[in-house]
Formats: sequence, structure tokens, C-alpha cells
Amino acid sequence: MDITGSFLLVTALFLLIGHFVPKRNKPISYGGAFVIGIAQALATLPGLSRSGTTISTGLILGNSKEELARFSFLMVIVPVIGANFLQLITTEPEAVNVVFFPLVIAFVAAFVSGYAACRWMINIVRKGKLGWFALYCILVGLSLIIFA
Repeated sequence: MDITGSFLLVTALFLLIGHFVPKRNKPISYGGAFVIGIAQALATLPGLSRSGTTISTGLILGNSKEELARFSFLMVIVPVIGANFLQLITTEPEAVNVVFFPLVIAFVAAFVSGYAACRWMINIVRKGKLGWFALYCILVGLSLIIFA
């Protein structure tokens, strides 16, 4: 059985539970932030969507969709910076042969596309369209389990 396909089905389950839980629109508490952080840590498993898992966990806790969308995307900043810092301090200086201008172009392209993707995902969450992402996860997860 394919582990990534299996965890895509778990992602779909989280999304569906979060979609059908009664909405309470309460603010994110410190305890809720801790639980959502644990969900983010679990999303390192292959097939678990980080944003899907954190947003669904918050919805299950009764938090506001709009607040969760922003919170989920802000949460990713710390691990990304940490991973880059770790790579920076563990890479041999001689191995880094980067030309400055292409690096700036790549940074700007990544920033713009990342910002656009975040805005798009936040709008999807606000509109409550996570059921479509759950369906996608089910189809891809079953395909991986059956055909991989």
C-alpha cells in the first residue's frame, strides 16, 4: 500500500471533517495555536497537506476561516526560515557558487508566485471550497494506492 496515497486520504478526511463541523468563528487561542502547530508537525508525513491539515484542525477547533487562512500561511514562515538557515550553516562555503543577479531574479519570482498562491488559497478557504480539495486528495490518493 502506498503511504503517500494513504496520507492523502487522511488529508481528505481532515478536510471533510473541518468542512462539516458546525462553524463557531471563535478566535485562535494559545491552546488552539499549539494544537494547530502539532498538526503542522504531523504534516511532514508524505501526503499530508500542511495548509490543509492546519486549516482543517483549526476549523475542527471552531476557529474563523479567515483568521485560519492567514494564520496557517504565517505559520510556514518559521520552518522555511529555519530550514534555509540550517542549510546555510551546513553547506561548505566552497560549494556555494552563486551569481548574484540570477539569485535576485529567482528570489523575486519565488516571492511573487508564492504571494499569489497564498492569496489564491486564502480566497479558497474564505469561500469554503475545501471540499473540492478533499475530492482531489481522494482521487489522487486512491490512484496512488491502486496504480503505484
